[in-house]
Amino acid sequence: MTMSPNLTPVPELYVSYESAQKLKVEAADLVSWDLSPRQICDLELLMNGGFNPLKGFLSEEDYIGVVENMRTADGALWPIPITLDVNEKFAEALEIGQDIALRDQEGVILATMTVTDRWAPDKAREAEKVFGANDEAHPAVDYLHNTAGAIYLGGPITGIQPPMHYDFRARRDTPNELRAYFRKLGWRKVVAFQTRNPLHRAHQELTFRAAREAEANLLIHPIVGMTKPGDVDHFTRVRCYEAVLDKYPAATTTMSLLNLAMRMAGPREAVWHGLIRRNHGCTHFIVGRDHAGPGKNSAGEDFYGAYDAQDLFREHQEEIGIEMVDFKHMVYVQERAQYEPADEIEEGVTVLNISGTELRRRLAEGLEIPEWFSFPEVVTELRKTRPPRANQGFTVFFTGFSGSGKSTIANALMVKLMEMGGRPVTLLDGDVVRKHLSSELGFSKEHRDLNIERIGFVASEITKNGGIAICAPIAPYAKTRRSVRGMIEQYGAFVEVHVATSLEECERRDRKGLYKLAREGKIKEFTGISDPYDVPESPELRLETENVDVDNCAHQVLLKLEQLGLIAG
Repeated sequence: MTMSPNLTPVPELYVSYESAQKLKVEAADLVSWDLSPRQICDLELLMNGGFNPLKGFLSEEDYIGVVENMRTADGALWPIPITLDVNEKFAEALEIGQDIALRDQEGVILATMTVTDRWAPDKAREAEKVFGANDEAHPAVDYLHNTAGAIYLGGPITGIQPPMHYDFRARRDTPNELRAYFRKLGWRKVVAFQTRNPLHRAHQELTFRAAREAEANLLIHPIVGMTKPGDVDHFTRVRCYEAVLDKYPAATTTMSLLNLAMRMAGPREAVWHGLIRRNHGCTHFIVGRDHAGPGKNSAGEDFYGAYDAQDLFREHQEEIGIEMVDFKHMVYVQERAQYEPADEIEEGVTVLNISGTELRRRLAEGLEIPEWFSFPEVVTELRKTRPPRANQGFTVFFTGFSGSGKSTIANALMVKLMEMGGRPVTLLDGDVVRKHLSSELGFSKEHRDLNIERIGFVASEITKNGGIAICAPIAPYAKTRRSVRGMIEQYGAFVEVHVATSLEECERRDRKGLYKLAREGKIKEFTGISDPYDVPESPELRLETENVDVDNCAHQVLLKLEQLGLIAG
């Protein structure tokens, strides 16, 4: 009897242990590239066969084929570009045909790569074709334009060793380890459930039904690489999954973690997830409503239609080699005390539903989360990581011209918050930071950005650890403020306060005599005189300080914090 194709091993890109030891020594002489977290995820799945049939980072010809029509140059279906993006300086120093060492962020060598291609991609085109729009409200498009390197390198990979994971090691399986597990248990049909969110009762019902419908065993296959900014961190999610696993029959269900960097590419992402699951030995794959959708675009509309992903998957199902189990939106019917597909419910029954936004609100405000919606064990885990907002860390970020009154108001706010007690408060004032953190920096645009990013980093650490950070730099550039907001919002609220004192008034106050020196040309690149200030478009609060005393300004900030639920009323 021949073994079913989902159980035979897939090709990996690793060399033997002996060759790897030899390569590690030889690689000491190679030029090295330190991989970003996203590149490490991609490399791991290239090496272990999760991205089979790819043999390395895409060549330019393969890349163009993938972007334009979801196919590599030899015609294989592949919807997402897997590229090694680097900066121009690194790329210029390379020769075509040269081997480079790929290392993790600690400098440990993971693989070598032979550089066969080097090109500057048309990123706007990539965004249009892969994500459906060149719109930076899409996290992957934002990444493409603001984080990824300008040059792509392509070429085959020689795998030396997998990246090291210190967490949940028993739950991490390569495609071939999973295939061996299915072989051992005699699982012929396996339906995979993809998730990047904690599992609630609706998901459990959905997965039970899918396994029943496909007469298959169930693989819960959550993504623990990179998901969408703002998602619950993977440590919390895995603890939630482990709490739910007990609710499943152990003989027919297993869970394994997938170290994938999601792109949130909707329809194309669904096809990609299908190919990856096929490589992991699955025969069926659940595709739900708005699969891997990133939310709203700049115009406030969904990036993809609710069932676009199912349509594209269905079109390519044969070739993906995995059968789609399409799932409708599940809702709770109060009269029958059970979950049912939304489109199969007759009129007149009471349907209960809690959206993701509503769940986040209830967690933020410490409100009850009903048992029909989620398991108490899951809610307990979520509450550990997401305490009510009034117990979370946050950052208040003042921005405005020199002399606008930022530091004075920030000081007053600090004292008021310390009077209330409950959380440590740290003031990161512009001048103080310049003295202790950035004493070697000047006032060029590059140095100013670096100074603000340092402030942002410190504030994000304070926020993460439940403290309050108050920052009062000038922070003239919108792009840098946006990047700091991104750093902090991973851990807590970011409250931007624009101290909107006019330039004339600041010049009139000019306590330090700086404006006078700037007008005389003795201070170069002075904000408002010889250097621009990007006025914040939509800060959480705008303060007018002319004819308003400091105490009143600080009080307005307090009222805003109370309104946002960050301090208890």
